[in-house]
Amino acid sequence: MIRLHNMRTRPGSKHRVKRLGCGESSGHGKTSGKGHKGQKARSGGSIRLGFEGGQMPLIRRLPKRGFNNAAFHKNYAIVNLTDLASFKEGTVVNEQMLREAKLLRGNGAGLKILGDGELKHALTIEADKISASAREKIEKAGGSVTLRQKPIQGPRDAEQATPATETAKTETAAEPKAKRSKKPAAKKKTPAKSASKKKPRKS
Repeated sequence: MIRLHNMRTRPGSKHRVKRLGCGESSGHGKTSGKGHKGQKARSGGSIRLGFEGGQMPLIRRLPKRGFNNAAFHKNYAIVNLTDLASFKEGTVVNEQMLREAKLLRGNGAGLKILGDGELKHALTIEADKISASAREKIEKAGGSVTLRQKPIQGPRDAEQATPATETAKTETAAEPKAKRSKKPAAKKKTPAKSASKKKPRKS
């Protein structure tokens, strides 16, 4: 039983540290595996990846032209008509059914049907893409093809997908704000004049 006091590392996971400069008989003495002089023999001397001694490196010598669309390329899972011949007449063939039948493996951007082979009975195909020859052969055999709709990604795509009558929003009239009733300004009280009259001066 493994406990804390008897735990050991797996064999080969740890090895002895290579000791340098322990005499010439050790095999790593004198220059300690660094050779004679030069930048890589000095302490702290290291060369970055891709450095070619000061000359123009390869990545800068190679031409760079145009736009590369490889990052936006979609890889579809491909199925030919010869693979669909094993299904019975009237079957609805989709990506899930093809994966259960082990005709599709791995992940892809969707399902694409190609026209290699012949189809002798009617099938209903649900796919993301289909070639013109495959569509022609399927419809000639009495089948039909349904292309799956792409998911709407953003608000701009949603506006394009819905008709103009549905996208028009009914504007509700904003209620006018109630006007605040202003109280009339109170008149300033003037100090009352004294009723007593001034007495005449004595001569």
